[in-house]
Amino acid sequence: MNNISKIITWKRNILASALVLLTLAILSFYGVYTNQFYFLKVDNYIFPLLTSVHFVYLYVIWFKISEDELPDPKMRNIEYTLYFIMIVYAFKIYDSAVVLNSIDIFDEHVIPATFKPIATLSLVFYSILPILTLYTFWLRKRFIGIYNFENYNDNLNIWQ
Repeated sequence: MNNISKIITWKRNILASALVLLTLAILSFYGVYTNQFYFLKVDNYIFPLLTSVHFVYLYVIWFKISEDELPDPKMRNIEYTLYFIMIVYAFKIYDSAVVLNSIDIFDEHVIPATFKPIATLSLVFYSILPILTLYTFWLRKRFIGIYNFENYNDNLNIWQ
């Protein structure tokens, strides 16, 4: 894992995660079957809403690493929320794989030429997102530290 951290630094990981999240938030409004954007469907706003938690976590990680701070309970709560959101990411991987494999079902229908590239791009990005997130958890543990709040007050050095 240390060899990977030399190639993919914590800044690159956060920037790549933000880029993937932004791309997927935009693609959540796109209908691959119709080649149109749907902004009036409430279902399309669920993923961008959940990614806001992920963006907050990425900001906290960036801030804590750059300022060399210890983890705090708020950061832990955001990370635990992100564990739940990872289940949604797994569902989105399954859902985009089902959509991509559904091209055989709709042979008689007119499918736009952008169906396969956009559906494949969505599947790839949804598959990359949990890997980047798990790597962010590992970077948090390495650079910021573990969540040990039992002796939190003993580890504080107010003279630093």
